[in-house]
Amino acid sequence: MARAAKLDLRTFQKELASRLANKTAAQVESSRLGMACGGERWLIRLSDAGEVVTMPEIVPVPLTRPWYLGIANIRGNLYSVVDFARFLARDSVLAGGAARLVVFGPRAGGMNAGIVVQNVIGLRNIAELAPTVPPEGAPAWYAQRWMDGEGNAWQEIDLAKLAQDPAFLQVGI
Repeated sequence: MARAAKLDLRTFQKELASRLANKTAAQVESSRLGMACGGERWLIRLSDAGEVVTMPEIVPVPLTRPWYLGIANIRGNLYSVVDFARFLARDSVLAGGAARLVVFGPRAGGMNAGIVVQNVIGLRNIAELAPTVPPEGAPAWYAQRWMDGEGNAWQEIDLAKLAQDPAFLQVGI
């Protein structure tokens, strides 16, 4: 019986891999990961996000900024962890149980880092959103700003640019 379950799982995995491989680059490119943090809605390109994990145990690092939470071990690799809401000078998001760590993907320059967000909303298709202008004086890591059909603003984050932002890199006090 266990052998049949393994075969079914293998078949399922092969079919899933096949379906994912058949997705066109345009379909993948039009998808964004939607998140809520600091009272706003955010989007990240799927190619920017390495993965989304539940909050790991974080070891604090002394003499760092309040938004720098410390270091976490994720599958044997050490990652810097940033409270994204506090980085934005807003209230911390760690109080809720839905907080997640969004780990930077390879496109972010190989930086082992992640941002804690209040919750992950799910995938959004930018074809269903209308482009709008980012706020005046927005940081360089703000990418396109979008509006949904209900009038909600979604700010896209360029994690590669965030990983190079001097304010983000300066964790020490």
